[in-house]
Amino acid sequence: MKFLVTGGAGYIGSHTIVELLNAGYEVAVIDDFSNSNAETLENIKKITGKDFSFYEGDVCDKQLLNEIFKKEKIDAVIHFAGYKAVGESVEKPLMYYRNNIVSTLSLLEVMEENNVYKFVFSSSATVYGKPHTLPIKEDFPLSATNPYGQTKLMIEQILKDLRTSSDKWDIVILRYFNPIGAHESGLIGEEPNGIPNNIMPYIMRVATGEYDKVHVFGDDYDTIDGTGVRDYIHVVDLAKGHVAALEYLKDKNGLDIFNLGTGNGYSVLQLIDNVSEVNEVDVPYIVDDRRPGDIASCYADPSFANEKLGWKAEKDIKDMCKDAYRFANKQKSKKIIK
Repeated sequence: MKFLVTGGAGYIGSHTIVELLNAGYEVAVIDDFSNSNAETLENIKKITGKDFSFYEGDVCDKQLLNEIFKKEKIDAVIHFAGYKAVGESVEKPLMYYRNNIVSTLSLLEVMEENNVYKFVFSSSATVYGKPHTLPIKEDFPLSATNPYGQTKLMIEQILKDLRTSSDKWDIVILRYFNPIGAHESGLIGEEPNGIPNNIMPYIMRVATGEYDKVHVFGDDYDTIDGTGVRDYIHVVDLAKGHVAALEYLKDKNGLDIFNLGTGNGYSVLQLIDNVSEVNEVDVPYIVDDRRPGDIASCYADPSFANEKLGWKAEKDIKDMCKDAYRFANKQKSKKIIK
């Protein structure tokens, strides 16, 4: 089988391509490098020793998508492409709504035109809004506290309506919790362009001396130490969840939704402490005001994915911190050389 991976040069997409290639699948990739770089694709080839097709472009470009589908004989799609920062989405809602929703509609329309109906969507735990109880199960009420989460919620509804309209569609929605870490090779990881919007790459830039201190947004939440609690999952475990989802789609019909998380919550300060401890580095921080759209605690009940996909997160918080730091050090070394 051959899979199209949108946003494949990005953080989660690149790790998923590694796992797909290692599992023996063929892959075609589209990415516009708006928040990624071409070197990642070369590093995927170094890790796996395998090649794949790549197309540079925007997923909103239906003409390019049609060319890819006709040339590559795609069997299924994993859709990662999209903007993903909560804070930025609050500041630039129109950008998020246009990019995330229009790209998905374009992709689904081209899939239908080319008779490709198997689809894995990269959703988010943000669709649960402020959960009333924890851990979070897939059947909890849905809402969103920021535009990024709203785009995920809207796309999920589009996919549900699509499945209702035609039983040709076989769809898996994966609701991620908080991916961190990097591939153990240190060759691929999370390295956003510009100032990081996500917590771990920012911590890494402080740990490697590029930034002075971590900005912790709020220490007055109802949590163990007042800072936000999240379900951090190793990106390699998350990538393996996508392989499991595609294998599930081979034999299943319908639309299924799975949480991908560890089931454990760690606060921001606990995350910083783990980075410091396992890597023996100092990570100074300062507490700022809360960010709009943030919630106190969010962690998964991943038992449905364990049961149906045969998938379970295997790496712990120390693995995540160690692998992220290895990658960050390699990135710093490259910047010094340049």
